[in-house]
Amino acid sequence: MKLFWILAADSSRARIFTADTPSSPLEEIEDIAHTEGRLFDREITSDLPGRMRHAGGAGGHAYDPASDPKKHEASNFAHSIAKLLEESLNANKYDRLVIIAESSFLGMLRNNLSEQVRKNVCLELDKDVTTQSAVDIRGYLPKYLPNL
Repeated sequence: MKLFWILAADSSRARIFTADTPSSPLEEIEDIAHTEGRLFDREITSDLPGRMRHAGGAGGHAYDPASDPKKHEASNFAHSIAKLLEESLNANKYDRLVIIAESSFLGMLRNNLSEQVRKNVCLELDKDVTTQSAVDIRGYLPKYLPNL
């Protein structure tokens, strides 16, 4: 028997469900909150941007950081979720993985998944469903989850 894990995630929350068989209902086993993903940029950064002076002392302008603080936090969360998935796979907690994630977070997650975890992904859906019930999330999946 293959044990399925279904990950429903966005930049501030990840929920892990299990399904004992390809057609069984989902049972939530973990709910991980990433509160930093819900903060505004000004709450993430500790200070206002610095100022740059032009040569010759004439005027200046605000310095904008090269990275977006919210994207950086989302990337950190994607990395931690990918690490959890790899550790759980190595501990034989699941055999097959379904990923349902908001579009930009799905891309970040893909970039962080190990090759070993990627081999066990049997389905990916580009949807933001983290606030929905297990029954509603199951409704987005095929009647029988795919096998590899």
